[in-house]
Amino acid sequence: MSGEFHALHRAEALLLLPNAWDFTSAAALVAEGFAVIGTTSLGVAAAHGEPDGEGRTRAQTVELAARLVKLPRPISVDVEAGFGDPAGLAAELAELGAAGINLEDGLADPVRQQEVITEVKRRAPDLFLNARTDTYWLGEAPSLEDTIDRVVRYAAAGADGVFVPGMTAPEDIRAVVDAVQVPVNVLFQPGQRIGELTALGVRRVSTGSLLYRAALHGALTTARAVRDGSPVASGVPGYPAVQDYIGGGRRRGAGGFQ
Repeated sequence: MSGEFHALHRAEALLLLPNAWDFTSAAALVAEGFAVIGTTSLGVAAAHGEPDGEGRTRAQTVELAARLVKLPRPISVDVEAGFGDPAGLAAELAELGAAGINLEDGLADPVRQQEVITEVKRRAPDLFLNARTDTYWLGEAPSLEDTIDRVVRYAAAGADGVFVPGMTAPEDIRAVVDAVQVPVNVLFQPGQRIGELTALGVRRVSTGSLLYRAALHGALTTARAVRDGSPVASGVPGYPAVQDYIGGGRRRGAGGFQ
């Protein structure tokens, strides 16, 4: 499905990529009609009792990808910084059937990151490589100049798209869009509007860990309501619905929609 995934970044409508953390959350998003599914490194790590961004969940990330590729949607995998072997991991995920990966730089030397990106594309040429820079995410004083330098380098090295999480100022987003010829991805922040981001030239919006954190909030809110005798929120999926997400996802992955 990598060809379809590439094409969706060039379609007329902006690509909204919701991020799942397990099979059932992904299957539910498929049932809701989302065109693509990504994973969230925070959600995957937290679900396994590990911190995000420390390179401890390679096995869990691959295991989840192997399950998700059975769904009838292109799957993009968040691989943090590559777990010590980004090119090898990219090749493994491409072999499994993943359509793309999200690879962060962690503010590494941009010249070295260019080399990493080139090697990833050599090993997995059809995989959509979304090259993330953490200038706005980790930098104490985000630099638009540094950001543009990095995304230009990454695109030149072969990245199929660039991702700048934490960048929200419209003028900064527009400057990055104007600097590269590849699709620009931003991380959704509450208060933003898809139409406004489309007008700025953004081609892809990810939800990141938002859905996982919202699910955690829902669980805590419900537990407090039960404890305190407050009304439980309506709209919670019933037991059969969850079973249907799992079974439906497996059936659709095995032989089309049923």
